[in-house]
Order: sequence, then C-alpha cells, then structure tokens
Amino acid sequence: MGRRKKIVQECETLMDDPEHIRNIAIAAHVDHGKTTLTDNLLAGAGMISDDTAGQQLAMDTEEDEQERGITIDAANVSMTHEYEDQNHLINLIDTPGHVDFGGDVTRAMRAVDGALVVVDAVEGAMPQTETVLRQALREGVKPTLFINKVDRLISELQEGPEEMQKRLLNVIDDVNDLIRGMTEEMDDIDDWTVSVEEGTVGFGSALYKWGVSMPSMQRTGMDFGDIMELERADKRQELHDRTPLSNVVLDMVCEHFPNPVDAQPRRIPRIWRGDAESELAEGMRLVDEDGEVVLMVTDIGVDPHAGEIAAGRVFSGTLEKGQELYVSGTAGKNRIQSVGIYMGGEREEVEHVPAGNIAAVTGLKDAIAGSTVSSVEMTPFESIEHISEPVITKSVEAQNMDDLPKLIETLQQVAKEDPTIQIEINEDTGEHLISGQGELHLEVIGQRIERNQGIPINTGEPIVVYREAPQQESREVEGISPNRHNRFYISIEPLSEDIVETIKMGEASMDMPELERREALQEAGMDKDDSQNIEHIHGTNILLDETKGIQHLNETMELVIEGLEEALDEGPLAAEPVQGSLLRLHDARLHEDAIHRGPAQVIPAVREAVHNALVDASIKLLEPIQQVRIDVPNDHMGAASGEIQGRRGRVDDMYQEGDLMVVEGVAPVDEMIGFSSDIRSATEGRASWNTENAGFQVMADNLQPEKITEIRERKGMKTELPEAINYF
Repeated sequence: MGRRKKIVQECETLMDDPEHIRNIAIAAHVDHGKTTLTDNLLAGAGMISDDTAGQQLAMDTEEDEQERGITIDAANVSMTHEYEDQNHLINLIDTPGHVDFGGDVTRAMRAVDGALVVVDAVEGAMPQTETVLRQALREGVKPTLFINKVDRLISELQEGPEEMQKRLLNVIDDVNDLIRGMTEEMDDIDDWTVSVEEGTVGFGSALYKWGVSMPSMQRTGMDFGDIMELERADKRQELHDRTPLSNVVLDMVCEHFPNPVDAQPRRIPRIWRGDAESELAEGMRLVDEDGEVVLMVTDIGVDPHAGEIAAGRVFSGTLEKGQELYVSGTAGKNRIQSVGIYMGGEREEVEHVPAGNIAAVTGLKDAIAGSTVSSVEMTPFESIEHISEPVITKSVEAQNMDDLPKLIETLQQVAKEDPTIQIEINEDTGEHLISGQGELHLEVIGQRIERNQGIPINTGEPIVVYREAPQQESREVEGISPNRHNRFYISIEPLSEDIVETIKMGEASMDMPELERREALQEAGMDKDDSQNIEHIHGTNILLDETKGIQHLNETMELVIEGLEEALDEGPLAAEPVQGSLLRLHDARLHEDAIHRGPAQVIPAVREAVHNALVDASIKLLEPIQQVRIDVPNDHMGAASGEIQGRRGRVDDMYQEGDLMVVEGVAPVDEMIGFSSDIRSATEGRASWNTENAGFQVMADNLQPEKITEIRERKGMKTELPEAINYF
C-alpha cells in the first residue's frame, strides 16, 4: 500500500500545477487496441504490475466488457510520468470504439484537451477512426497518432523495411487528410496534422509492450532495423526492455499535448456561449483556482458503496466537500459529499480538486451526463452533440410484477448515465420502451439490468424508430377549437437540409442570443424576415409567428406551443416524430374571455391545424438508414454485396484494399436487423463489417401504406387512414 500512498501524494501535489497536467483521451476504431495500450501506460506509471499488462484489461471493469472483449463504458484513470526531470499528472479516458457507444466518446472529448488516436497498422484508418477524429476536432481537442500492431506487419505479413515504411506513411497521410478536411474552416486551429519528424506519431505493439517514435529513436539509438531483428528473433522481452511503449507514449503526451492553461482559452469559446467579457469567462480562460467553481459533468457512474458518482472537468475554481452548487436545468442546489480523483481505475478521495483537473464527485443528485455545475448561476455549456440519434427500440417488461418499481428506477438511472438512450415509461400497459444506437447497445443494457440489478426481464423484438416529414408547401389550414370560439391558421413547408443540420448541431437554438441564432440560420439559407419571426424550435421543427397585433395571443402562446409539440411528437401518419418542418402561424381568432380559450380549447385546435397542414404538405414516412462497410476476401465479395442488395440496400462502391475487397453501401436499419448472423453464414465467417447510422430518408411510396398500417396496429390506433392521405 505504501507505494500507492506515494503515488496519491504525487498526484495531489501536481493537481495544483495546471502547467504540468495533461487531460487526454484514447480513441480509435473498435479492436485497434486502445484498452491494451491503456494497460501498458498504467504499468509503465507503476499503477498495475508489469507482467499482467495487456492481459489484465484493467479498464474494462464490467463483466460483460471482459466477456465480449470490447470497451463499453469510457473509463477514467490518472497516472504520473516524469518527462525532462519534471513530474506530470496525466488524466486519461479510455473510450469505446464500437459505433453503438459513440456517445461516450463525444462526452469524453469534452473533458480533455488532447486525443491519442490509435490506428491498427494492418487495417489502417477505418470509418470509426474518422468519426472519433471528427468528435475530437469539433471539441477543439488536439490529436496525435499511435500506429499499433506493427508487429503483425513484421511477423504475419513478413514485410521488408521499405514496404513497411510505405504502409505506415500511407496510414499517416490518410489521417492527415482527414484532419485537414475537418479543420480547414476552423480559425482557432493552426496546423494540427501529425508528423513523424515532429514526434506526434508513435509506432509499436501494445500487446508486446514496445514502441518507438522519432524522439525515442534518437534517445535509445534503436531504429526499425533493430526492431525487426529482435521481433523476428522472438526477443520480444528485450524489445520491451530497450524501448518500452509507455515511455514513448507518455513522453509524447507530455511534450505535444496542450496543458489546461494553453488549451482552455481556445476551448472555452468553442464549448460555451456565455458572455466572453464576464469575470466567469476570464476565470475559465486563466484556469483560475480561486475563481467561481465551474464543472462540466461528462460521465455518471454508480459505486455500490458511495452511490452516484459524477465525473467531469473542472474549468475554474476549486471543488471542495460541502460546497453547495447549482446544476444547470434544475432548481435549488446540490451539496457535494466528497471529491476525488482517479488513481489507476479507482477513485481516491482528496481534500480539494482545483481547475484543470478531471474530478469525481458524490452528492450531485440532480446532475446527468452533460450538466454544468457551478457556484453561481451561469449560461450552461453547449449541450454535447451526439452525432447519431436513437434508431432502434425494444420493449422491456419485468417478469415479476413485484420488480416493476425497481425496473422503472433502473431504467431512469440508465437514461441518466447515457444520454444517447431514450426511455419511455408507460404506467398503464407496464411496457417500457428503450431506444438506442443499435442492437448491441440495447442488448448490453438489457443484460446489465438482469445482471447488476437482478431483475429478470422479457425484451421484445427490436422495433425501428421512424420519422415523418412534409414534402411540399401546404395551403393555409384552419384549426377550430371544440367550442368553435377559437381559430388558428397555419401553413407548413419543408425546411432545407442545411437548416435542419444547423439545428441538429446545436448551432441554432432557443437558448442562445437571438442575434446569434438569426445569423446562424441565415447562413444556412433561411430568409431574413423568417429568421426574425421565430417563436419556437421543437426538435428540428421551427414555428414562425407571422400574426400582427392579435389581442390575447401573447398569453395564449404557451398553449399554442404545447399543442404544436403534441402534434409534432406524434405525426398524423403513424404517430412517429415529425422532423424538418417550418410552421407559419398566419392568424388566430381568440375568444375575449380567458375561460373560453384554456388548454382544453387551444391545444386540440392547434393540433388539428398542424396535422391537417402536414397532410396537405403530403407528409411521408422516413426510415433510418445505415452506412455499411464490409471487408471481405475476393471470393466472398459477391455474397457480401448480395447481403446489402437483398436488404433493399444499394452498393455505392467496391475497391481493393490490401488483400481484401471493401464493399460500401447503405441499407435501411429495419432490414439490417439480424445482419450479423446472415453475413457470417454468407461469407463463412470471413467478413468483418461496420455500420454507422446515416440519418433518415424517405421510404419508397409503394411501401408507405403497408408500413404505416403496421405501425398503427402495433400502437393500437385505428388502422384506416384519413381520406386526405391518398397520395401514395
């Protein structure tokens, strides 16, 4: 224990010295070796024993992660490393690579200033590599590159030095092309491409614990020739002893990643839209430990002893036990019960945690992943943008009625820990719906409920989430209240792709200054007058108020918005959410007397107007689609592309990469259910594949009526559609 105490003391001293702190994430495509690499770093820093590194997978703490051999939850760990005679505190987050857990990656990027991108030397840059890079750069996080599994080039592919260098340079070029493409429009980022000469690229093998970089070769005198010799002679232990991976990577982290003092002035404007002139902004820019407390929660976990733990980045001030802090979006204050930092994978309680660190706090009962926690009320940080929305749903019910209250509680906890999951609890039917990013995502959640909470559950077949969207401009439609005294006149038209994208990315929302919102929407192509009439944004739908001086409309507007939201959450075709519509309120007739224009009158009137206008705008069902990439040996290529085409998909591209063929295409999520077992049998298990959610597209007309009827039946609605919908 003595050694551990010493490490904790070192960390406590370094905590107060932001110049020597590095907050970093490790991110990569699934199975490219992030977690094995993290083990190495922990061993190198003396946190776990050297012999088990690589097999121990210290960061995959959950049973299911050990079983499936993949990381599911992002894990936090801290370590110290001496570089140029100066000790550094490194806070690292190991993130999942599997696409279904992309939400964890985005949240991790918010807490760090640097991202170590890991790429498999044999596979090269993959779709997920591109996604994690985009997530990092969008958050203003600086990348470096580690090319892993280089041992495979030597031993499996038997490549000579020239071939090998050429292959490695290709990987570096691919990654730099991605970085250039993503940063060319960012004014605050100079040149963030990676290079061997500058020392921002490392090579090695996480499994065999050796690594090299340009600076390390100069230090140890080892070059690729020596490495190949030792690798071929099976002297892997000697290779590890002479050029240990952890030193190479941790040196690169200390030298090339920005510390909080460098990073925060650049990152704060990207992630926070508050007043840049305020004292609060100044405190965050200066990483001021005496300023107001500002903590951004990026992760919520549960400790069997301590209860709920909120982990996140402290941008200013100092966290201490007993502080009473505001949590954005909730009333009142929460009292901090303990503060700590991560040591290895464990939480160590400390007296205080100052700005620039990643902290773990108990007592923030109202916080969810993404909350802003602060000592004064403030503009919250930008909501963390999740690149994909939930597209697949399963129903969950408790096998024993007695477990029902516990199940509801567990589901609410799940939604708190993972904002990419949506939960719908239906008290009447006892059926609860969980929506997530993919089959695996939901399967893991279901297993955890049974395992960790001991609640036996039945899960239904996966259900796909659809959307509805108007296709053309409608006429002006009248909605009349049940008492016939209130009338609303609404028309609807589709919003352009660019405007929808701007709203999705959080670049235009109701909680930002009006001027900024107008500019963002005009830039996306919205008409200037329209951008000035915005009354409300719901999902990706915008309401414009084009009425002129109508009496009582101001106090009725709240009800109008409520009716509008109800109508848009359950569209007229199949009660699926409506997206991408621009609603214009042209006129309204309201009863003089407030009693006759209450919720029971206004809400149905607005709902009717919205639904009828949507039908007039020939609303159609959209289905979620996925991009599919299959890597497969030549002789199985036909079978692989057949699997896509047989699922109403289309193949966009086929090309040779190394000794494999790559098939790229898109297919509807609905048809992709069960894909994994089919593709295995079609290609005798030789294919590897990757899917990513690619938004929604209009479903073919001939399939619409049947699908709409099917959804309406499932939801227990009348199956015959209103007369007006006969345009399919």
